Amino acid sequence: MNFDASEVGSRRNVGFAAFPVLTREAFDKLGIFIALLTGASFLFEPFVTLRANRIVSGKGVGFFDALPHSLGYPGALLVGAVAVAAIARAPPWMRAGGAGLTLAALAYLVGEAPSHLVGPDNRLARVAPAGAFWLMGFAFALLLTDAIGRLKLGPWPRLSLLAITFVIAASFLNSGLWDGLSVLKEYAVHADSFWQEAINHVALALTSLGAALIAGLPLGVACHQSSRLRDLTLPVLNIVQTIPSIAMYGLMMAPLALLAAHVPLAGELGIRGIGTAPALIALFLYSLLPVVGNTVVGLASVPAQSVEAAKGMGMTRGQLLTKIELPLAAPVILTGVRIVLVQNIGLVTIAALIGGGGFGVFVLQGIGQAATDLVLLGAIPTIVLAFSAAVILDAVVDLLKGRA
Repeated sequence: MNFDASEVGSRRNVGFAAFPVLTREAFDKLGIFIALLTGASFLFEPFVTLRANRIVSGKGVGFFDALPHSLGYPGALLVGAVAVAAIARAPPWMRAGGAGLTLAALAYLVGEAPSHLVGPDNRLARVAPAGAFWLMGFAFALLLTDAIGRLKLGPWPRLSLLAITFVIAASFLNSGLWDGLSVLKEYAVHADSFWQEAINHVALALTSLGAALIAGLPLGVACHQSSRLRDLTLPVLNIVQTIPSIAMYGLMMAPLALLAAHVPLAGELGIRGIGTAPALIALFLYSLLPVVGNTVVGLASVPAQSVEAAKGMGMTRGQLLTKIELPLAAPVILTGVRIVLVQNIGLVTIAALIGGGGFGVFVLQGIGQAATDLVLLGAIPTIVLAFSAAVILDAVVDLLKGRA
């Protein structure tokens, strides 16, 4: 009986082809990182921290000890399954759905921990999310962000996702599920001042942005038209941008205090060495570079043929600017506005050092009282505001690009 070696080799290859071959391309690097981070969180970090009161140091409580068995084991199974599934290169919509479901489950589970650990009569004990919750939240938020990026969603779907996120968070808040968490107990104590400082925070960020637009847009147009003015203005604004925020606030205090001392009308208008005035001026100065710079870049990026066609139609210089150049440059200019707004939302927090108000008031009070939850009461809304502003303005920029 004769055997053909090539035939045997081909049969061997066909046989092995029935089995999947695992290669590096079959695994997702980000998924591996998320799975390792989730596993380390379960093994080495507490899920919540239990303290006898708001100031004393507490003890960490692991995931399974912080929850009843009826919630702990299903929750761990869900988190572990999604983390392991993230290693494989699944379709982005599946990864996004799994990550979103896991984040919602973590939010629910951390809200259930206080009722399991603290009796209803104990009003002093505090339960706060600990390392495992924050690390897993970060891991699955990263997975969700990556999946959304791969889906390449348009502006309206992104805005819809943001709205859905707010609806889910509002439902948790209104249900009372999170009332046992220490940060919500801090909110209950500071509810009135919280909303007043929220108004102050948003007002400072938006007012400084509005002032920068009023001054920066004409200055950017002038810099675009005059190279000498551009070479003089942009380096000065770059220098302003390099000054640390605390130093900038300090620089504003002395001249404004002298102005209030020598000009009574200035003091009556609220212009003093501390308070809103120095914070507003400092934020305005920080806002100028992104507004002016992006206006110059945006106008310079307008296609020359569009400008020539407008001139050929007999448009005046003002008509050319308002009807052709600024509309075409709007996406780039609005990108600068996005940078300014996100930047100012963060910088307003530091303005509390000089009496500027905002969520930074709670951050400073929490640091002074060694109350971590009071710090979070100021930090979390600031992060939410900055993130929301970035998503909304990114979507608006994409909409403008679609119309251009």
